[in-house]
Amino acid sequence: MLTAGWRVIACTGRPFPGALPWIEQLGLVDPFVCYQGAQVRSHDGAILLERGIPREVAAEVILFARERDLHIQAYRDDELIVERDRPEAHQYASHAGMPINVVPDLIEAMGEVTPKLVIVAAADVLAPVLVETRERWRGRLFIATSLPTFLEFTDPSADKSTALEFLAGRLGFDPAEVVAVGDGRNDRPMLEWAGLGVAVEGAPSELLEVADRTVGPPGSGGLAELLSELLGAPP
Repeated sequence: MLTAGWRVIACTGRPFPGALPWIEQLGLVDPFVCYQGAQVRSHDGAILLERGIPREVAAEVILFARERDLHIQAYRDDELIVERDRPEAHQYASHAGMPINVVPDLIEAMGEVTPKLVIVAAADVLAPVLVETRERWRGRLFIATSLPTFLEFTDPSADKSTALEFLAGRLGFDPAEVVAVGDGRNDRPMLEWAGLGVAVEGAPSELLEVADRTVGPPGSGGLAELLSELLGAPP
């Protein structure tokens, strides 16, 4: 909490186990958005909102990745599951702070739904894959990069805006009272929904084009400047 009337909500693509340590380190106390908006969780792990990808749709994406020898991963009961022990799996696991769990068949192992799927590859490899997958699953999946090397898939009803809208409603805030800050393609719906959408300088153009304003990149003091400005104004 910033001051009376203000609430700080984390909205992240990270899985719950990878997000919780950072949120606790920051001293945030409210429920938060994780898995790219597929879940809203409280600190004790309780699921307040969940919208996963059905197995039949996830299977299409997994087969797509297999055919192109792209690393893909899913989630089951907050575990990161993969079919092959590849460097890309360890790259993501290191970022998320989670171990990998190798399974014989990703489609079978994920269960009836999975919060999200992630393809991990070099940024230049993912650029055309982003275009191709968005066209192929238009209206059936929400697809965006979080980092340039992580291409993330969620159910079309699950993104950071729908999850944040749910949580804002629980806390008694209207969209006009919400300030959303982001730096990735996955943040676009959230910035469009919020009363004030703020993009970090250097973010992808599709995010900058919907932002109401920008702040400087990490290390520049841009976010601190924004918070100081907000603290000087009534919520």
